Amino acid sequence: MGRQKRSLSIHGHRTSLSLEPEFWNVIDTAAQKANTSLASFITELDDTRTDEDSAYGLAAYLRLWVLRHVQNGQP
Repeated sequence: MGRQKRSLSIHGHRTSLSLEPEFWNVIDTAAQKANTSLASFITELDDTRTDEDSAYGLAAYLRLWVLRHVQNGQP
C-alpha cells in the first residue's frame, strides 16, 4: 500500500508528512496511549529529533522511532 499524507501544525507551522499506513497506525496508537493529539505527539518527537541534532528528516526520524518502539515491545 502507498504512503498516506497527513497535514498538521508543528510549532505553528503547517507541514505535511507522508508515511506508510503501518507507521501511521503505530504513531496513532502511541499518541492515543499518551492521551495527546497526533500533532502534539509528533511535535514532541520533532523536539527530541532537534535536541539530538539528528541528521534525519522528520519522516525518516518517525520511521526510526516506530522501529525502536516496536523493537522495545510496544504495540
